[in-house]
Amino acid sequence: MAQKNYATVKDINYYKNKFWKWFFYSLGIAVLFFTLASWGFFGSMPSFEDLENPESNLATEVISSDGVTIGKFYNENRTPIKYEDLPTSIVKALIATEDERFYEHSGIDARRTFGAALKLGANGGASTLTQQLAKLLFHGEGSSFKPFRIIQKVKEWIIAIKLERQYTKNEIISMYLNKADFVNTAVGIRSAAKVYFGKEPRDLSIDESAMFVGMLKNPSLYNPLRRLEKVRLRRNTVLGQMVRNHIIDSKTKDSLARQPIVLHFHPESHKEGTATYFREFLREYMKNWAKENKKPNGDDWDIYTDGLKIYTTIDSKIQAHAEEAVAAHMKNLQQEFFFQQKDNKNAPFVNISDAETKTIIDKAIKNSERWRIMKDLEKTDEEIIASFSVKAKMKIFSWKGEIDTVMTPMDSIRYYKHFLQTGLMSMEPQTGHIKAWVGGIDYKYFQYDHVGQGARQVGSTFKPFVYATAIEQLGMSPCDTIIDGAFMIHKGRHNVTEDWEPKNSDRQYRGMVTLKKALALSINTVSAKLIDKTGPEAVVTMTKKLGVKSDIPAQPSIALGAVDITVEDMVAAYSTFANQGVYVKPQFISRIEDKNGVVLYEPVPENHDVLNKDIAYAVIKLLEGVTESGSGVRLRTQGGGSGDSRWTGYPYMFTNPIAGKTGTSQNQSDGWFIGMVPNLVTGVWVGCEDRSARFKGITFGQGATAALPIWGYMMKKCYEDKDLQISKDPFQRPDNLSIKVDCYERKKDTISDSTAVPVDEQNTDEFGL
Repeated sequence: MAQKNYATVKDINYYKNKFWKWFFYSLGIAVLFFTLASWGFFGSMPSFEDLENPESNLATEVISSDGVTIGKFYNENRTPIKYEDLPTSIVKALIATEDERFYEHSGIDARRTFGAALKLGANGGASTLTQQLAKLLFHGEGSSFKPFRIIQKVKEWIIAIKLERQYTKNEIISMYLNKADFVNTAVGIRSAAKVYFGKEPRDLSIDESAMFVGMLKNPSLYNPLRRLEKVRLRRNTVLGQMVRNHIIDSKTKDSLARQPIVLHFHPESHKEGTATYFREFLREYMKNWAKENKKPNGDDWDIYTDGLKIYTTIDSKIQAHAEEAVAAHMKNLQQEFFFQQKDNKNAPFVNISDAETKTIIDKAIKNSERWRIMKDLEKTDEEIIASFSVKAKMKIFSWKGEIDTVMTPMDSIRYYKHFLQTGLMSMEPQTGHIKAWVGGIDYKYFQYDHVGQGARQVGSTFKPFVYATAIEQLGMSPCDTIIDGAFMIHKGRHNVTEDWEPKNSDRQYRGMVTLKKALALSINTVSAKLIDKTGPEAVVTMTKKLGVKSDIPAQPSIALGAVDITVEDMVAAYSTFANQGVYVKPQFISRIEDKNGVVLYEPVPENHDVLNKDIAYAVIKLLEGVTESGSGVRLRTQGGGSGDSRWTGYPYMFTNPIAGKTGTSQNQSDGWFIGMVPNLVTGVWVGCEDRSARFKGITFGQGATAALPIWGYMMKKCYEDKDLQISKDPFQRPDNLSIKVDCYERKKDTISDSTAVPVDEQNTDEFGL
């Protein structure tokens, strides 16, 4: 019996020793495993620097002067947000649903972990929010191979503990919500709120917050665009968790659960939204800026991943008014263009040969995306050209919305050639700050920028440069008189190769007129006489001092506008007159900051004196005459004039001082209006992509009908928006003005607000030398 007891005692000790041996072996192996994992033996682990700066792949924000995000550059559409800008509802819903003991653990919830282990994960995982953040930041998707997944899980635990040491609980929540993917171009809660509801996160309601928290379980499964009912049920589950955690009561939950999910879905796209042409211009600028401005470590900045903040001079409200004006008028004017082209067998081209038409179409074919793609596929030119005659399904642009249709690519090219385009830019003359930039009618379909890229013939809008030169060089004033009569510059003078005799468009002469009236009526002979007196070289020099970068021939014909200049340069040049003779280079960036708010770049304004204040003011008074009695008078009237069915927004009935000039190029291919008030200068160009696609007559092709209504409509909106404080004051008159600007006019020349008939402006038919 004694032996038997002795043997029993021996067996117990044996197993006890065995147990502790294996326990310590297992503990040692676990410690070694965790140690090796933390050292990166099973794959790289984030460094201290990585933990300090875990955010990566952040979208660059484009921010307007009034603080509105008007666009982003991104690979992953994610814009960070601070904890204090998060709504309480989303924070509480997140913790209630994903990690109820978030504020109690240090990265790992032991109770949930052991519970999940005992049930072998049958009721889901046990990852805390911190572990989920570790996975999002440094890990990615979990492996389906169990041994690898165990290693990944261990690494998540280690990273989670390090994150808890490195960051506060609130910072971890904001980091998690900033990194979460909500699909449909939305990464991070700020992008998600914008994309799905058109809101900032702080404005989300409780049920909207619950929807986003519900999506976190599986964003692809709970995608509101595909499975709205599933998303609604999942949202209600989150609301139930909020009741369980005493965040809301049952009555509130029941009320919210009955609410449908109403999306205001606006996916953020580079080709859609506001200021699309400006954003593309800015993107190209930033690519060069990033190469020239290095990070502290010498690397290039990446505008798609480094989370820069580009503070621009664009005013989101003025931009919106400009885009609305463009859409309203161009839709209206396009109807007239289509109507006039109905009986044109070569529409939309006017007075060109079949050979010239073929040249235009062939160029369009070779510039098309179809040509590029098929060339990449190593198709022959013959195969590609043949494909343009094969009908295909396609979406096409129309002012009534996209149209699904079937047509040949060749027909689509001719269809798109019909569309009138536009370029508009607004600038504050005193600062050079660009306030609005509209480069075309629809960036998705027409990506050529008619503000910064497209130089077009400026017509009579060039004439103020001639008058300014004459006032400066010849000591003339707006009240001086000159004869409007037949005039010729003979061969050999001013480099003219043959006799040049410019004509007025109505083939009539008015006799003695003041300079102010001559510019108001855009009289060609007077401009020709002035440039003959000053010499074209002096006008070219003046125009260059005004910031125009185009090549300008020293020929008398430039007096009538036979020059191609961009909208940007024209607005900057006119702004010099409004800024008392000081040219200020257009500026579109206020500053650039990194993701932490450190200022990386602030531009230095560039300016130089061009004219003295008296001459600049005299030009302003000349240009005021255009809206008092010339082709811009319809800005002040409510009846009369040709083409009135296409004056979008008319009558305008402005009573404040406005300086401006209309312009129409040869054959009505280009219509211009540049209008100025003391603190805003806006230039508008309208025309087809090809100069041979145009209105047949001056009634609708002239700047007063094609371009001026956009300015009038936009300024109406700007004046209604009192926050903008667009000036209605007179232009500042210099002290001791030495130039006579207040001209006596006979009573018959005065214009009644209600009965004035706007005149057709002079076009520039007589360019030939």
